[in-house]
Amino acid sequence: ALEKKVIKSKAGEKIGLPCCHEIPSTGSLHDYRVYWQKNTTDVVLAYAEGKMISQHERYKNRVEMDTRTLTLWISPVETLDNGPYQCVVQHLRFSQNSIVVCDELVSLFVTAEFSKPNITAEVSAHSCESTEMVVRCSSHGGFPKPKISGALNNVSVVWNASWVSESSLSPYNVTGKLLLNVTKDISITCSIEHNGFAKSTSLLLRKMNDCIVPTVPPSYNVVTASSIIIIIFLLAITLAARYLLRHVCSHCCKPQDSVEEGVKECTKPPVSSKVTSETSSV
Repeated sequence: ALEKKVIKSKAGEKIGLPCCHEIPSTGSLHDYRVYWQKNTTDVVLAYAEGKMISQHERYKNRVEMDTRTLTLWISPVETLDNGPYQCVVQHLRFSQNSIVVCDELVSLFVTAEFSKPNITAEVSAHSCESTEMVVRCSSHGGFPKPKISGALNNVSVVWNASWVSESSLSPYNVTGKLLLNVTKDISITCSIEHNGFAKSTSLLLRKMNDCIVPTVPPSYNVVTASSIIIIIFLLAITLAARYLLRHVCSHCCKPQDSVEEGVKECTKPPVSSKVTSETSSV
């Protein structure tokens, strides 16, 4: 039999797989054998003469069959339930002979929603010009294997992605990693795409602005020039002070001519009157 039908479902839902035969109102399940198989080898559920004769351990308490339409109901459906199922119906016309009235495949495709992407950023180094960051985007619990994409200020970027799953039919965890050199504030977007659907998250990455410019010590030439300027300034002050002192002294004394010396000298203070009298009497 060729695969003709595809049934799509989401993990956790209740789904029914239709059989290719329906028991007429005048008939009874006691007149049939019904086998529901997966991958044509594993018996999920089997009925004979109106009684259940087999049930797969993994489907225990999760499957039941409609006794009229022979639909196989699975609840809750899991990602491990993905795959082809086969409904085989035999009619018991006589006690020892049977005829196959139905043998058909139906494929079950189960998807699982991924969690909303989570973006984290870790600063690895920074300078006045830029900030180096390790950016990670992660999502988990989805199926089938997703595609991860991203954008920096609406410009596409390629993530270094890794996927983790216990088996080809188990839910996936996906992580993307980027090494960025941030020179200004930028917005990064991470999208997880699967089965035609996508979930996205955005984060604003800010450049660190606590830049401190180191103080550069003055060079030897600058120190030497500064010292010379200070010395000249001190000499100028000293000379100016001496000049002012002489200028003030010249106004305090009365000069008189000296014939012999040819220079101006300050007049000596007058001799006391007593000495003058004695000199006169002599």
